[in-house]
Amino acid sequence: MPTPTDPDGPQRVLITGASSGIGRATAVELAGRGARLVLVARGREPLEETAAEVLAAGARAALVRPADVTDEDAVQAAVADAVAELGGLDVVVHAAQVMAYGRIEDVPTEVYEHVVDVSLHGTANVARAVLAVFRKQGAGHLVVVNSLLGNIATPLLGSYVTAKWGQLGLIRVLQQETRDEPGISVSAVQPGGVDTPIYYQAGSWTGSTGRPPPPVYSPQRVARAVLSTMDRPRRIVQAGLLNPLITTAFRLVPGVFDALVEPLLRRMAIADDDVAPTEGNVFESQPAGNATEGRWRSI
Repeated sequence: MPTPTDPDGPQRVLITGASSGIGRATAVELAGRGARLVLVARGREPLEETAAEVLAAGARAALVRPADVTDEDAVQAAVADAVAELGGLDVVVHAAQVMAYGRIEDVPTEVYEHVVDVSLHGTANVARAVLAVFRKQGAGHLVVVNSLLGNIATPLLGSYVTAKWGQLGLIRVLQQETRDEPGISVSAVQPGGVDTPIYYQAGSWTGSTGRPPPPVYSPQRVARAVLSTMDRPRRIVQAGLLNPLITTAFRLVPGVFDALVEPLLRRMAIADDDVAPTEGNVFESQPAGNATEGRWRSI
């Protein structure tokens, strides 16, 4: 039987956020290893597209299970289906997330709260479901895609910063609470700017959509960081060369950081494309905008 960290075995992997961006890229990378995959996201149509892609890339199975991670019953059902179909789960990659741009005072309360809910309550729902499975198996690995913004703060992304800081705190608690089971690992992968559709699918109250700040990495590069973490579990993995430098500046020279961050953000992370206030895909999947890559040059 394959183990949670055996890259040569036909691993059984459930991926949330599998219809777009990092989650979809991770599914394709795992397909190349012949993994058996359970694909979870809100929309069935883009999940079916992902399933076809990963089967063509070598996946041994691709089960489609539409579910919103904020719906605990739906998450529990998806995990139960995965276990019933595959006989267990070796790894769960949790990549589902939504985003909204705007000052805290401008973003509608319900949008702010839902961005935070997806990250905090969504991650807790996934953890409750899969850790129960891992404990029965005596092994398993939960990999959560967090963010550089789990370490620093920026204006205009307050809901997302709050979401990712809270998510990272939850991850650290889960790491502490699973110390009693040596076979269970919980990891965080923290990307910087990534070429995915999340930026232009986000809600926005800035008069513009967003874009990833440089250096912009490909979703495949981040997916490979996820697979590396699966192969060699670590608590927190940086998927951005400048992440440590930016985090150090935030902590050691906060006054300088705060003076520079907003003008730099507006120059390098706002698309300047003149859009009306929009909820984007915060509350509902927008299948037409889902894809692995966004529209920016990446490395």
